[in-house]
Amino acid sequence: MLGWRPSRGWKRLVSESRISKLRSSKPRLHLDADASSKALHTALVERTHDVTRTPTDWMPRDASDEHQLLGATANGRSIFTFNVRDFLVLAKQYPRHGGIILAAQSSWTLSELIAALDYLLCETEAEGLIGQVRWLNEWRGR
Repeated sequence: MLGWRPSRGWKRLVSESRISKLRSSKPRLHLDADASSKALHTALVERTHDVTRTPTDWMPRDASDEHQLLGATANGRSIFTFNVRDFLVLAKQYPRHGGIILAAQSSWTLSELIAALDYLLCETEAEGLIGQVRWLNEWRGR
């Protein structure tokens, strides 16, 4: 899918009705292309969490960071990424996102990621993540 581009109305999908899906519920998470390991995805799904990953039927492998953020939000999901620099910029561009969870890739093992994301998804309300940029370290070692 090289050269994939969203349809004209893509940015309009990030509307109040989509954001309202995130209110008063457990977080639904999307793993962006940088954090999209099958093992991480499988482990979280096995723990009964609603988690998707790039690529998926609504997000091609070659989607830009911007489209991954907007797509996750349009689908009522927060996004998890190791791409700190780019997503901090995007958070300022699109303050009505579904939530961005950041982590420095080099400081996490797979088992630590699973444990911290599991804790986040169990103990956090989706509404508390709307428009927020949070560091996964907040849920580390719990």
